[in-house]
Amino acid sequence: SPRLSPVEPALRDQMLGQLPHLRAFALSLTNNPTWADDLVQDTILRAWANMARFERGTNLSAWLFTILRNLFYSAYRKRRHEVRDPEGVYVGCLAVLPEQESALTFADLRRALVQLPPEQREAVLLVGAEGRSYEDAANLCGVAVGTIKSRVNRARTQLAMLLQMKDRHDLDPDRQILAALQMPGVKVL
Repeated sequence: SPRLSPVEPALRDQMLGQLPHLRAFALSLTNNPTWADDLVQDTILRAWANMARFERGTNLSAWLFTILRNLFYSAYRKRRHEVRDPEGVYVGCLAVLPEQESALTFADLRRALVQLPPEQREAVLLVGAEGRSYEDAANLCGVAVGTIKSRVNRARTQLAMLLQMKDRHDLDPDRQILAALQMPGVKVL
């Protein structure tokens, strides 16, 4: 285990303040609470160990999300040959929030999100669930703004199809996605 040097308290507090957002993003990418927690922990450890490389005054959140995203894609490439819950046993165990506003259940939305290609899922979650601008999401993903807009549009269209909606505009994806990703009673680390 690498030896971690102290970090100034204000920066440490900013990092800790990002934990819920990092976990929500990791959980949405992985759909696996254990893997999500591991990603967040690895992200914080990697950021802490490389704090000398962080340029003070720049966007700490973007830096942390980039680290998490890179860790996810590295692990995803290794895991993509694993069997993925084909019978939906794991998905059926996911928490569903009460008081749904429509016939769409959050479990349905979670199942649909998992079926999206990772790049589309990432884009729609950054813009929809995290509330990031297209520009910010494009910077985090290292692609053009038009690419992010296209991925979000394709993701929303695919979600509407998977959820058997007549039109993607029948879906309020940002609010539904955000609500579906919030799991009550789950600790960040």
